[in-house]
Amino acid sequence: MSGLEAVLDGLRAPGVHRLNPSYDVGGLRPTVEQAGWRWAHLDGWTRETRVEVLDGLGEALGFPPHYGRNLDALADCLDDLSDPTVLVWEGWGAFALTDEATFAVVLEILRSRAGRRAAAAFSVLLTGAGPDLDLDLPELDQL
Repeated sequence: MSGLEAVLDGLRAPGVHRLNPSYDVGGLRPTVEQAGWRWAHLDGWTRETRVEVLDGLGEALGFPPHYGRNLDALADCLDDLSDPTVLVWEGWGAFALTDEATFAVVLEILRSRAGRRAAAAFSVLLTGAGPDLDLDLPELDQL
């Protein structure tokens, strides 16, 4: 059983993880959806600024039109997710290099939401190369 399957089956806690580069990201979607989780995908290769990333997160997660595209609104809308969700953030490293401070805050918001057990399950998979920022992010298969 892969680390992702363990998360989807409730055998491991959701969280924010680095995705092993050998995974075919597109091939994971059927696994996520068959487990009853919602699939969300953020193409970070084309979103390097704070505004672009916040806008992309809102699009990927289906936030309502009134989503304010700021850090507080991100936290608020994540709280409103009602279905178990896996967010795959490809190319996260571009934003982390462009705006390390904001990336760290976004990452903390995502971690905080993933850690809430009372809400619908939420897990984030970061894939692609990125800077070594001492993020303490386990590889998915090391769970």
